[in-house]
Formats: sequence, C-alpha cells, structure tokens
Amino acid sequence: MSARTVIYGGGRIFDGETLHEQSAARFENGMLSAILPEGAAGVGVGDGDYVNLRGDILSAGFVDLQVNGGGGVMFGDAPSVETLERVAAAHRGLGVAKFLPTLTSDIPEKTRLAVSAVREAVAAGVTGVGGLHLEGPHLSVEKRGAHGAEFIRPMTDADLALLLSAAAELPMLMVTVAPEGVSREQVGALSAAGAVVSLGHTAADFATCMSYVEAGARCVTHLFNAMSLLGSREPGLVGAALCSGRLSAGLIGDGVHVHPEVVGAAWRAKRGPGGIFLVSDAMAVAGSDLTEFDFGGRTVKRGGGRLTLADGTLAGADVDLGDSVRFLAEEVGVDLCEALRAVTVVPAAFAPDVLGGRLARLDEVAVLKAPN
Repeated sequence: MSARTVIYGGGRIFDGETLHEQSAARFENGMLSAILPEGAAGVGVGDGDYVNLRGDILSAGFVDLQVNGGGGVMFGDAPSVETLERVAAAHRGLGVAKFLPTLTSDIPEKTRLAVSAVREAVAAGVTGVGGLHLEGPHLSVEKRGAHGAEFIRPMTDADLALLLSAAAELPMLMVTVAPEGVSREQVGALSAAGAVVSLGHTAADFATCMSYVEAGARCVTHLFNAMSLLGSREPGLVGAALCSGRLSAGLIGDGVHVHPEVVGAAWRAKRGPGGIFLVSDAMAVAGSDLTEFDFGGRTVKRGGGRLTLADGTLAGADVDLGDSVRFLAEEVGVDLCEALRAVTVVPAAFAPDVLGGRLARLDEVAVLKAPN
C-alpha cells in the first residue's frame, strides 16, 4: 500500500523555530518528511493531497499551559475523562495540540479527583492532555483574584504528599503557589520531584520571590495579574520575572489583562534564557457561543472580550492562542516568528518530550490566519 502524502503550500510554514517563507510542508503517513521551497519537485498540485493555505500560516500545534475549561464546561466542575474529552475537542479546534487542564483553588478532594482524571485521560489517550496545572489553593488571599477566598490555605504535609505523588504519576505537573502559602522547603521538594513550580497570586516582595527561585521555582503565572507589581523601590514579582533568566512567565495576550504597551515593555525587558509565553486562561466559553457560565457558584458574564464576575473582577480570559499571536504581532509589534514561538517551543520547554512544540505530526498542526 502506497504512503499517503499530504502537502501544505500557498502560505508560510512555522516549524517551531523558523518561519519559512514561500515554502511547503510535506507529510508522509502523518509525519513531517520535509519543508521544501514552494514549487520544488514533489510539492505541487498532483504530488499528493494538496492543501492550499491561501496566504495563511501552517504552524506547529499550540501549547497552552493554563486551560480551565472549554466547549461549555469547566474542568473543575466535574474532573473526569469525559470532561477532558470535551475540553480537548474545543481547544483542538482552536489550534491547540497540547494543554494542561487547570484546576483553580478548591477543596483537597477536588484536587485528588483532578489528578485521577488526568491520569486516566492520559492512559486512555485523550488527545492533547499533557498533564495538570493546579492553580492554588496555596495562594495569597490578598491577591486571590477570582479564586474563592474560602478555599485558600497553607500547604500541609498531606497536600505535599499528594502533589509529590501526582508529579510521579503524571507526564507533567505545574503548581501555582504563593510564598504566603508554601515554604521554600516545600517548593524544593516539589521541584526535586519534577513538578514545575510557578509563582503567582502573591503580594510577596522581590527578595522573597528571588529566594523562592533559589528554592526551585521556574515560572510565573499570568504575568502582571494578581501579583506584586514593579515599583521604583520594590520590583515585586514582576521585577523578579523580568530580571531572572531562571524564570519563564505566562502572559494573557488579550489586551485586557495587560495593556499592549506594557506587554511590549516586558517583552523587551525580559532576561533570558527564560522567556515569556502566552496562555489563554480559557474558561467554559472557549470554543462555544455561551454568554455566561457558573464558576464556583458565581455567574461569570461574557462581553466585550472580557469574562467578569458581578463586581467586575476578571475571571479568566476570552481569547484563544491564535488571536493572542495576532495581538502580539499587530498591536504590540513583536516579531511574528517570536510570537509563534511564544505559543509553541517556549511553553513546551518545560517538558518538550511531553508537550512537543515543533512541527512533526499532521494531526497536531495549527493553521493561523496571517496577521495584518
């Protein structure tokens, strides 16, 4: 039986590192075999199943490390394989190849259910599930944002034991914590076990945040939002994120959570090798036409590109990663290749064997409408 050939041409090809102009991507039996100049032998119409991009961009599938829900459901409402299948289908339709289902602050039993659901989904081969992100409950009450204050508490020995077990069982575990709710020793234990410890929802000062970086923290959750900000005499967590090359930082690229000029300043200021990557912070409305949904017994309304509680508090974001790439390129002025890296190889760097981030499999590609 002859190999099935699929060719994408008529646009640009992003392989995870390089944006190839006037090129075509050739896939054999579902795997990338070559990126060749458009019009070269073996890449034209009649050489296989030809897909004309019509000026758009074929990209490595997106990697989203903060997905609370999609397709009309929230992961935290009913952590199960069925819920993850629905969320995964919604985000695959938005170009996401790998994602971390995210549980916001909740009771210990809900955490155990989330770990179990992700473990079972991975074993069952649910498309796109790369691990688990636990955003809380070990946060600062002062900087809780939309998290329910009744759930926020310090990390106990039992909590740590559960997280260490999850780190051993799951392909990837990310845990967002605040210094107010965890000790440096707990962060060190989680880091040593392979978990990605991310700092967020904290009022901690710069020196404290840097001490947690020394303990093993590697990431910052939704940069600028729900954290100590950059000041003239106190750099805060924002300053730590930008100054420390050991930290990478997620950022919500919707122009609502962070002003475009602030995004641009942060992009220019960020010290490597850590980078800034984009997250959707998606909620139930992602991939659906819902106008409101329930979040922990509170109604979240959708309108004007925002998701808000009754008091106006932002509750997640109403943006997908493709729109975020265009936001970076069109409104912030970030180089398009760099913007594409922010939804592929930069977030995937935490666990590249799990998350991918490079153009390889036909069933994990994304097609992005070219920015203006």
